[in-house]
Amino acid sequence: MAVVEVTGPNPYSISIGRDNLPEVVQRVESTGARRALVVHQAPLQQVADELAARLREAGIVPVAVRVPDAEAGKDLDVLAGLWETLGSNGFSRQDIVIGLGGGAVTDLAGFAAATWMRGINVVQVPTTLLAMVDAAVGGKTGINTAAGKNLVGAFHEPDSVFIDLGRIDTLPREEVVSGSAELIKTGFIADPRILELYRDGAQKHWAELVERSVAVKANVVGQDLKESGLREILNYGHTLGHAIERRERYTWRHGNAVAVGMMFVAHLAKNRGLIDAPLVDLHQEILTGAGLPTRYEAGAFDELHDAMLLDKKNRDGRIRFVVLDGLGSCTRLEDATVDEMRAAYEEVSE
Repeated sequence: MAVVEVTGPNPYSISIGRDNLPEVVQRVESTGARRALVVHQAPLQQVADELAARLREAGIVPVAVRVPDAEAGKDLDVLAGLWETLGSNGFSRQDIVIGLGGGAVTDLAGFAAATWMRGINVVQVPTTLLAMVDAAVGGKTGINTAAGKNLVGAFHEPDSVFIDLGRIDTLPREEVVSGSAELIKTGFIADPRILELYRDGAQKHWAELVERSVAVKANVVGQDLKESGLREILNYGHTLGHAIERRERYTWRHGNAVAVGMMFVAHLAKNRGLIDAPLVDLHQEILTGAGLPTRYEAGAFDELHDAMLLDKKNRDGRIRFVVLDGLGSCTRLEDATVDEMRAAYEEVSE
């Protein structure tokens, strides 16, 4: 088992191994919790039942709640249902929430924990590649609204994170493809070795890929939990990506949208002279090789631009982009004109 430590005001450990439900229960037991809310999705019912049984054997009362799959679970009504369950089962500040599932579940479970009695512990058990390398790490929690994705949320660091690499082998191909976008992102912004491993075949290197990607994020969030500066680099590709998700009413997978977003900002950076054409071509090669899309519908720019104006990173009404100024090196582009954005978008238009 590999362990990645996240430093900062509330340090915690990310354990990367296989068949680690016993370790999850041991960690919950060590917190002194008497009750555990197990938030999970329908495909993980069997795993949730096994976890609940192990908790019960340890003397912890499990309360399992099944929530809608994917982004449908990140809804105010679903969150309100979790609050009611926490209240009706007498959850106190001593008790704990466990997020078992993909990124939507870890976001939802984390926000429920952040808001119940102004904050109780949450243990994250991500089961998708996307959740392993992104959503479950870093303490960002939230739900979606009609105004946009993750606009309502809180920073609430987990007590601990347990990644079971064996889950990757059980995922549908489209889940692995989508999750690869966030993993590849960390290669472009900080650790080019990740891109080399993808070139060699991700299936041969999942353990190293996940550990390296998690280490990148852990290093960043350990220095900047609340996105006051450095953490913004983790949003590479997300400004247009979130706009695409909103336009598609969250029917597009997050990683697919972010992949198009990365191609968009690569062209934006190239047109500004920040990076060269071979680095743009490398984006195309790696993303396409992973099965990710790199183009989006022509004629949608105006609608997407309006959505990008709602991005949380914006200041004074200006859209702020995270862009590369070299492989493994980022900067911010805060003065892109509409014409520049439109030109970059035309490069990724179908």
